Amino acid sequence: MSKINWKVRFNSKNLTFIFRFIGALLLPVLAYMGLQFQDITSWNVVGSLLLDFVKNPYLVGLTLLNALNIIPDGTTKGLSDSYKALKYEQPNK
Repeated sequence: MSKINWKVRFNSKNLTFIFRFIGALLLPVLAYMGLQFQDITSWNVVGSLLLDFVKNPYLVGLTLLNALNIIPDGTTKGLSDSYKALKYEQPNK
């Protein structure tokens, strides 16, 4: 079974991963809907976008796949973090 150090990945000191993960969730939705960040000008637009997203199983799957693609550690074989990375308490410098 794959083991991933979620605590370190979503640590407030690991803003790079957090921003990449948020981007991996948002960018496919915006691209599919033909929008840019500056098009989101009100909470009504956000609500409408969220509803359109949830109604589209293709887009939900595409977005989840895109977000999951940044999770595996590219320096290890398979999907797990390395033994050393699993012991980190905060991101390695």
